Amino acid sequence: MAKKTIRDIQVKGKKVLIRVDFNVPLKNGVITDENRIVEALPTIKYVLEQGGRAIVFSHLGRVKDEADKAKNSLEVVAKRLSEHLKQHVVFVPVTRGKVLEDAVANLKNGEILMFENTRFEDLDGNKESKNHPELGKYWASLGDVFVNDAFGTAHRDAASNVGIAANISSTVAGFLLEKEINFIGGTLENPKRPFVAILGGAKVSDKIEVIQNLLKIADKVLIGGGMAFTFFKAMGYEVGKSLLEVDKVELAKELLIQANGKIELGDDIYTGKAFDAETKKNVRNIQSIPADEMGLDIGPRTIAIFEKFIQEAKTVVWNGPLGVFEFPRFSEGTKSIALSIAGIKNQATTIIGGGDSAAAVIQFGLSDGFTHISTGGGASLEYLEGKVLPGIQCVDDK
Repeated sequence: MAKKTIRDIQVKGKKVLIRVDFNVPLKNGVITDENRIVEALPTIKYVLEQGGRAIVFSHLGRVKDEADKAKNSLEVVAKRLSEHLKQHVVFVPVTRGKVLEDAVANLKNGEILMFENTRFEDLDGNKESKNHPELGKYWASLGDVFVNDAFGTAHRDAASNVGIAANISSTVAGFLLEKEINFIGGTLENPKRPFVAILGGAKVSDKIEVIQNLLKIADKVLIGGGMAFTFFKAMGYEVGKSLLEVDKVELAKELLIQANGKIELGDDIYTGKAFDAETKKNVRNIQSIPADEMGLDIGPRTIAIFEKFIQEAKTVVWNGPLGVFEFPRFSEGTKSIALSIAGIKNQATTIIGGGDSAAAVIQFGLSDGFTHISTGGGASLEYLEGKVLPGIQCVDDK
């Protein structure tokens, strides 16, 4: 997919609109994970170093009422960005109007401002999320060129990506969006083989289309996490109190037939009697899960089976944890697979598809062990499904 990038345009002296994804987690007003800020720095620094006038904006959380508005201001993010850049970031506490327009007009080459949470516009009829034409046109009027660097919202048709792109002369990808296109998009188009996909998480229903698409492309699809139990039930095994989507059992049977041996589920799991960090840990064959126990992690033999496929792979894409990694007692499967993938970084392309699997890798201190860790949760999933993402489609073709 050949898309124009920030390298293809002149930014010196221009007002450069930069849509970033600063939807960072906050706890009591403190940023608890700043990975998305760090990932956006190369694009922002490039614009500033080239003499552009950077106008940075993002959404943060969901804004449905005034209480949401009070706790989801981007001001704390602007302060942290200023620390990373080692220069002042002008924060404009509105999303439109004279105050914002004056701040933009006062920007000099190499200076930066950030305006308030784009989702504040959703308090007035979901204008941001529903891509109200007047809002996209207004934001586009603030700049000369548009750089979309927010992969995390690339699956959304919003005023702050598609709406701006429809009303400005030039739309290009930032360095982060370019990376996502090259790694996820490029891998799906032409993977080095063997290509191993690993899928975890809670529900089959969340990843039906991902499984269907990857079965066409991957050489092996390893499935763990809560979603595995719907497949075990489809194979005729009892799953005790494990997570189960009864209405998806027939679909799981169809997927197993369609896979023709490509799906690997392993043959044992770690169980407990309660969804609790302190519950006793047992190892069970998948054929003999007690009625009063639930599966909480992949078992030791399954870990070994998965590791064998990983060690032979030239491409690995992983989306979704393989157990309740938040409970130390049941984090072995997810951590072991993360270590195994990290171990082949020098011989394979290894991609973490955002969301909880990315959070697990960061929690385990293994961020440097992968070729690419996606910043998009839902966007990564839809990209893996083979869908066209509006936030990428709106970028100018080369």
